Amino acid sequence: MSGARIVPMGGEHLDALTKIDALCFSDPWTREGLRAELFSDTARFAAAECGGETVGCAGMHCVCGECYIDKVCVHPGFRRRGIARALVRYLIEDAVKNHAEFITLEVRRSNDAAVALYAGLGFEPVGVRKDFYTSPKEDALLMTRFFQNKG
Repeated sequence: MSGARIVPMGGEHLDALTKIDALCFSDPWTREGLRAELFSDTARFAAAECGGETVGCAGMHCVCGECYIDKVCVHPGFRRRGIARALVRYLIEDAVKNHAEFITLEVRRSNDAAVALYAGLGFEPVGVRKDFYTSPKEDALLMTRFFQNKG
């Protein structure tokens, strides 16, 4: 990784992350939506910082041992440096520490780079969500990493 530091997401990251989200997704989260995660008991969101600049984030929600990754995004100018991998590892470590049974996510079927990233981190394809994405319309591949933790 290129010196990026992964830290819990805080209010100081919100402006940059709102802009990054708009660069990465056709249906980006609002600043208010990201801010709400700071106060959610079930949310675990991390930010990536590189040279004092916020360059990405990842977040999940965990309830009753089940974790669902909502978001992974890295500024296009900072991609292919291992930042997304570091962010997802941060979420995996949090899930393990909190005795999760599994962690799951959806990814566009056409996003070969992301599918390869998640597979390399132990996620397995477990299903398809038909027409999950819009703009453009596309199926999602459901990928899950199971843990041996049982409470």
